[in-house]
Amino acid sequence: MKYYNEEIECMDRAELKKLQSRKLVKAVKLVYENVAPYREKMDAAGVKPKDIGGIDDLEKLPFTTKQDLRSNYPFGMFAAPRKDIIRVHASSGTTGKLTVVGYTKNDIEAWAECCARALVATGASGESIVHVAYGYGLFTGGLGMHYGAEKLGAMAVPASGGGTQRQIMLLRDFGTDVICCTPSYAQYIADELEKSGMTKDDLSLRIGLFGAEPWTDEMRKSIEERLGLKAYNIYGLSEISGPGVSVECAEQNGAHIQEDLFYPEIIDPNTLRQLPECVEGELVFTTLDKEGIPLIRYRTRDITSLDYSPCKCGRTLVRMNRIFGRTDDMLIIRGVNVFPSQIEACLLNVGGGVTPHYQIVVDRVNNLDTIEVQIEVGAELFSDEVRKLEQLKKNLENAMNSMLSLSPKITLVSPKSIPRSEGKAVRVIDKRNIRG
Repeated sequence: MKYYNEEIECMDRAELKKLQSRKLVKAVKLVYENVAPYREKMDAAGVKPKDIGGIDDLEKLPFTTKQDLRSNYPFGMFAAPRKDIIRVHASSGTTGKLTVVGYTKNDIEAWAECCARALVATGASGESIVHVAYGYGLFTGGLGMHYGAEKLGAMAVPASGGGTQRQIMLLRDFGTDVICCTPSYAQYIADELEKSGMTKDDLSLRIGLFGAEPWTDEMRKSIEERLGLKAYNIYGLSEISGPGVSVECAEQNGAHIQEDLFYPEIIDPNTLRQLPECVEGELVFTTLDKEGIPLIRYRTRDITSLDYSPCKCGRTLVRMNRIFGRTDDMLIIRGVNVFPSQIEACLLNVGGGVTPHYQIVVDRVNNLDTIEVQIEVGAELFSDEVRKLEQLKKNLENAMNSMLSLSPKITLVSPKSIPRSEGKAVRVIDKRNIRG
């Protein structure tokens, strides 16, 4: 099974644009008539539904941000009546109000299809056993992939997070071939697998769908080697739907966006103007079929680019490149822009005893920003001679300076001293916000 929905996934681009345009016209009318904040924004911009004739008119419409959802918490952005909302999810934001998302029955069905498409794109089938180790609950990850597996006709294992040794037992005993979780949890499973005396050869894994946090190609290689599978990037966000908005195919050259449901743009985050193909900028989505909480030009804050060139897999859906960073998690250290993904790439490229466990500590001392990278060293090297540790530290300092044009303080710490996570890894501790 090469495609889940070949008609859509391989649709002629001109026909796809016509489909998107019809859906956009309908979506704009829906939000204008049913969502007061959208009506107010459009009126302020002097735009009426009749002014939108298709995708080419998208730039006439105002943007939506996470703050709009928080300001209208909990249900102020819903377009469907409460009786038609059969489920809610919410983001796990650390500040402010949660962003609450409502789903109608049709929304759930469309989301499940996205996840089924994603599973098929990575090589899963109705014969697969899909181990879902994303969290279940208000977080969208677990239930999204669960419903996708069931829609495909595969066996879903709702493992959720935690109980890692039990999860390893299930992976081994069930002969599971597909695992879905965060990349940092995949690394944690590999740690625990090795600690228990087992190896990747004790498992039957062949496919991993990893998302919900940034990760690099270097981490991909590490996960593939340690768990004996092929690791695919899956992307989504709760405000738009959840996992399955885009996914890599077997070519692993960008993640195909489900464009019949989510229309993507790349904008300059400063000028807010659309950017051309293959130019990096902020990813913006317009939902085309959502009934519960349709979003028009939603600013994701994720930095990437779009690639419309033909893909060898046969899918015509546009591909988004790996997320380079976020406009709101970018660290500015003494005038230098730093993304955690850059630091991770440095660590994994240096290798030689460095583990994938690290934390970035940012502080402000005497009005000067400081950055420290705490890096966990493997047990064998940590117990070795001091000279080798000093050389490793020097190599890391040189790599960081070359990559970042900045010289962070490098601290090598003992094995297992960086806190482990069974969800999203806490990579950055920014102390500047709590100082007076």
